[in-house]
Amino acid sequence: MSNCSSGACESDQQQFEHLEEPKPGNPKETYIKFRPGLIASLILFFSGLVLDFLVKADWFSDHVWIRFGWYFVAYVLVAFPVFKQAGELAKNFDFFNEFSLMGVATIGAFAIGEFPEAVAVMLFYTIGEIFQEAAVNKARNNIKSLVDVRPKKATVFRNDRWETIAPEQVKVGEKIQIKVGEKVPLDGKLLSEKASLDTSALTGESKPSTIVKSNNVLAGMLNLNQVIEIEATKLFEDSSIVRILQMVQEASARKAKTELFIRKFAKVYTPIVFVLALLITFIPYFFEDHYLFKEWLYRGLVFLVVSCPCALVISIPLGYFGGIGAASRNGILFKGSNFLDLIANTTTMVMDKTGTLTKGVFKVQKVVLNAISEEEFLSILSAIESHSNHPIAKAITAYKPTNQTPESVEEISGKGIKAVINQKQILAGNTKLLNDFAVHYPPELDQIVETTVALAVDNQYKGYVVIADEVKEDAALAIKKLKSAGIKTVMLSGDKEALTQDVATKLGIDEAFGALLPEDKVEKLEKIKTNPKEVVAFVGDGINDAPVLALSDVGIAMGALGSDAAIETADVVIQTDQPSKIFTAICIGKATKKIVYQNIGLALGVKTLVLILGAGGLANMWEAVFADVGVALLAILNAVRIQNMKFS
Repeated sequence: MSNCSSGACESDQQQFEHLEEPKPGNPKETYIKFRPGLIASLILFFSGLVLDFLVKADWFSDHVWIRFGWYFVAYVLVAFPVFKQAGELAKNFDFFNEFSLMGVATIGAFAIGEFPEAVAVMLFYTIGEIFQEAAVNKARNNIKSLVDVRPKKATVFRNDRWETIAPEQVKVGEKIQIKVGEKVPLDGKLLSEKASLDTSALTGESKPSTIVKSNNVLAGMLNLNQVIEIEATKLFEDSSIVRILQMVQEASARKAKTELFIRKFAKVYTPIVFVLALLITFIPYFFEDHYLFKEWLYRGLVFLVVSCPCALVISIPLGYFGGIGAASRNGILFKGSNFLDLIANTTTMVMDKTGTLTKGVFKVQKVVLNAISEEEFLSILSAIESHSNHPIAKAITAYKPTNQTPESVEEISGKGIKAVINQKQILAGNTKLLNDFAVHYPPELDQIVETTVALAVDNQYKGYVVIADEVKEDAALAIKKLKSAGIKTVMLSGDKEALTQDVATKLGIDEAFGALLPEDKVEKLEKIKTNPKEVVAFVGDGINDAPVLALSDVGIAMGALGSDAAIETADVVIQTDQPSKIFTAICIGKATKKIVYQNIGLALGVKTLVLILGAGGLANMWEAVFADVGVALLAILNAVRIQNMKFS
C-alpha cells in the first residue's frame, strides 16, 4: 500500500510495468517474504497490549518511560523504512505523500500518549504493504510466466551436422530439429509429416494441436511425441513468442481513464488532506469555549490516517493488471488497460469473414475450362497465384504447383492479379477484374455462391476454379453469445455478396455486406460509427483489415493465422483464432471494470464515513487504521479475484 502520492505512486506503478525475466535458480518467486523486524514488532506490540489491558501490570502502566520505550522499540522496527522513504522523497521536494502522512500522524499520537495506537498504525500499515506486495507479485508472475515459455536453445543443421546454438543466431531458411519435450525455438514451417504440439503457453488451450507437413509452427509450442524438423520462417526477434512478450510488457503503458484519473486525484488529494487536518486541529480554538488541544489534535491525526488514498491508488492498477493477466492465460492479449474498459462497453461487433469466422483454409473443389487444357490452365493460374500470400492463392498453388515464372505481376486490391507470361497478358481474379478489362464471361459465373477465381489470357475468358472455405466450429456459438449480451453483429467481407449472405444466414449475423474492397470496409465502418454513443469493435486477420482495425474503437486481430500488419494495428490479439474468444475477452473486460468500480465504491464509501466520524470525534485511531489498511486489504483481495476467475 505504499506510494500513494505523486512521486511515490510512480514507483508502485513500476512494479507492474517492469516484468523482468525470473533469475536462474528461482523459478517460483515467493509472494510473501520473511521480515524479522515485523515479527519482533508484532511480539512487542501484542505483549504490550497484554500488559496494558489484560494483566494490567503496575510496573508497566505506572512507569511512563518503560511503557514509552517498550512501544517505541516496536514502533521503530516498522516505522524506519517509512521515514527513510519520506526523506528520499523530500529530497525531490515531495513533502505531501503517504509516508510523511503516516509519520506526522504517528509522531502526533506518541506526543499525546497514545503509544499503542501509534504502533498499530505503522504495524498494520506494514502488514498491508506486504499483502499488497504479494498481490502485485502474483499478478506480475502470471505475466512473467510467459517469459519461461521463451526457448533457450535451438538445434540447427549446419556444416553437415546438428549444432546447438542460441535461437537468436538462427537464420531464416535453416532447418531446426526439435526433440520430444523441447520447445519450438522459432516460428517455422513443419518439414516432418505430422507433429503433436502443446500450444497452451501461447493460446491457453489445454488440448494438444496436431499439425501436418507445410503448416505453420509457432515459437513456444511444446513438442509432445516424436522428433520433428521445421524450417525457420522468421528471425527470433520477429517470432510469435517474442511479439507476445513485447505486447504484454508494453500493455501497462496504456492506462484506462479510471486509472489515470485516480493517479491525478492522488496528487491533488494528499496535500488537501494535510491542510484539512490542520484546520480540524486549530479552527475549533476560535469557536469552542472549552477547547482542548490534545482532543482536537487526536481528531486531526485520525483524519490523516483514514484519508490515505492507497486503497484506490494500488487496487485499481492491480485490478486492470490482473485483467490483462487473466486474458493472457486465455490466449487473449490486451495492449493496454484502456482496451479492457472499451471492450466491456462494446455495442456493435463488426467482423471480417475469411480467417475470422471461417477457417481461411481453402481447397479447390471444381475446375471449369473454356478452350484450354486443364494442364495449361492450372499451370498459368498457379504461376500467377504463387506471387500472392492470400489463402485462396495458396489453395491454388497447393493444388497444382508449377515451375512457370511470370515476367511481371501486379496485384489489384480486392479484385485479383494482372501478370505477363510468355508476352501474354494474364488476368486471374473475380468478375470485377474481368469487367474492368472488358472480358466477356458466362453469366453463370455471377450466380455461383462459392468463391471463384476466373482466368483470362489476352482478354479471352479461359475458365474458372471453385474454391471452398469452412466455417469455424465455434463461430455460430460466438455469434449466439454476442447477441445474448445485447451486442449487434455485422459482417464485412471482400467475398461475393451471395456467399457473404449465405454465411451470415447460417451463423445468425444481424447484418452482412459482401463484395467490399478495403476502402469500402472503411466506409461501412464509418457509417456504423456515426452514433458517438456506440462502441464499435472490429475483428479481422488480413493486411487489408489493418485500416478498419485502426479506425474501430477496439481492433481485434486473429493472431495465429493473422498478418503481422493486422496484429500490429490491433488493440487486442486472439492467439487461438477462435471467434468464441471474442466473447471471453468481453467477459474479462466486464469483470475487470466491475471489480474496479467495486473498489472505488468501497474505498470512498468507508473512508468518507470514517472521515466524518473522525472529524466529529466519534471515531478513534483504531477505526482509522481499519478505514486505511483494512479497506486497502479488502480492495487488494477483491482485485486479485480476477486472476483466479474462469471465463467461458
